Amino acid sequence: MTPPMTTSAPITPLTPTLKRVARHLVDGLTTNRDLATKTGLSANTVRQYVRDIRKSVHCPPRSKPQVLVHLLLAAEQVAPPSTDQPAPELNAEQKLLLKAVAEHGSPRDIARAAKLAPANLRTALDQLLAEGGATDVTQLVVLAHAWRLLGTVPTGTVESGAVQ
Repeated sequence: MTPPMTTSAPITPLTPTLKRVARHLVDGLTTNRDLATKTGLSANTVRQYVRDIRKSVHCPPRSKPQVLVHLLLAAEQVAPPSTDQPAPELNAEQKLLLKAVAEHGSPRDIARAAKLAPANLRTALDQLLAEGGATDVTQLVVLAHAWRLLGTVPTGTVESGAVQ
């Protein structure tokens, strides 16, 4: 007997207003206050819009900004910005860490997904940020999408376990 097939809920396309807020998230504005200032919207409106964006791409409410940005870019809800910065030559361990950072928020989960000892995570992450020329993990995820180092999620699905 074949096990039942499970399917993920489809990604809900963002409205133009939500795309504008999502674009600012991808551009590095991660606090509601910064988003409100940049967009001219109230903090309450921005908070609701970010909730709506998270719901659209099936991103849990408490996940880190880099996870939300990764899901937005992977679902092609927002295009990655272009960059003149060349893609770094990453080894297999660094590629695994990059994927782990994009899909997980807690240091423990990142270390586990990257197959690193938690005590070695900070050093490996600092080296990856330096290699990528990024100031933080959210910027690193955005650059990785621009360099096509992180793939897209097929339309209508989200990879299981992406944001556990």
